[in-house]
Amino acid sequence: MDFNMKKLASDAGIFFTRAVQFTEEKFGQAEKTELDAHFENLLARADSTKNWTEKILRQTEVLLQPNPSARVEEFLYEKLDRKVPSRVTNGELLAQYMAEAASELGPTTPYGKTLIKVAEAEKRLGAAERDFIHTASINFLTPLRNFLEGDWKTISKERRVLQNRRLDLDASKARLKKAKAAEAKATTVPDFQETRPRNYILSASASAAEQELRVAQTEFDRQAEVTRLLLEGISSTHVNHLRCLHEFVESQTTYYAQCYRHMLDLQKQLGSSQGAIFPGTFIGTTEPASPPLSSTSPTTTAATMPVMPSVAGLAPPGEAALCLEEVAPPASGTRKARVLYDYEAADSSELALLADELITVYSLPGMDPDWLIGERGNKKGKVPVTYLELLS
Repeated sequence: MDFNMKKLASDAGIFFTRAVQFTEEKFGQAEKTELDAHFENLLARADSTKNWTEKILRQTEVLLQPNPSARVEEFLYEKLDRKVPSRVTNGELLAQYMAEAASELGPTTPYGKTLIKVAEAEKRLGAAERDFIHTASINFLTPLRNFLEGDWKTISKERRVLQNRRLDLDASKARLKKAKAAEAKATTVPDFQETRPRNYILSASASAAEQELRVAQTEFDRQAEVTRLLLEGISSTHVNHLRCLHEFVESQTTYYAQCYRHMLDLQKQLGSSQGAIFPGTFIGTTEPASPPLSSTSPTTTAATMPVMPSVAGLAPPGEAALCLEEVAPPASGTRKARVLYDYEAADSSELALLADELITVYSLPGMDPDWLIGERGNKKGKVPVTYLELLS
């Protein structure tokens, strides 16, 4: 019990000394040991890294989960070390409503059939969103959160220890300075017999202050080296966060590519069904179905206008579509292209594609700029430009 009281009194004395030193520094009444420029730069970079990591983390959480109530709920589950319950995405919820509407309004009606198709697409979009959120949380948010809750807490703790060591060092310097001043003043007093004991006491006090200063300086230097090594580790943190950022971009690219593919398939399904429901309606183009009338006589027009080969699915109304096997590629203008994603042909005029395969592509006069003619061996067909990466 006596030992604990002594330790408590010692700690209270140290705390009081540090408080006095800190207050005097704030009022400019005491000198402060300054850190070197390199150390200050390390501190500034660490603070900047921490601040921006927090902002990026919070905003990414908002991107993945815009609902603030849901974010608070997930935060509470994490703090309680409980598994976050599975939550239906907005796309999946919309798909559920559309499927229920189609069931009630009539799944065999044109509107009901379309609702079912859109519901299936929205369900796939919701599943893709769920995968993206899961991947981004593991590969991007978790490393950022680990830095803030792990490495940064260690750095902050060592910085507080360094601050206390600096206050102890500056307080020791102040005590030594006062002891030296008192000793110098005592030497100017005449050497009477009664002054000698006091001189011995002042000399011993100055020696004790010097010893205390040496110990404080050693502890400060040791703590400064520990803190400096931790601060230099911020460079490794940047490298790790850079890798995580690349993984986040990769997962986001995959997510948007899946969404685009699902919506493109849905657009094709709706286009074919709408063509059957509303004859004469063309989806995806604003060009007139036939060229405007001209004052030139039919004979003159046939003599002056070149005859362009028609591609299946692109021929004007009233004309028979030319089979793609009969269309010869141009003498120049063919290019190689790499397929980015799998593509299922909607009809016999299109060419099915597999990701990463190489095909030969070219364009024909009058073709839709969003499509090209693709060749693989002896097979030909229309292919969408958005699925290709032109190489040469």
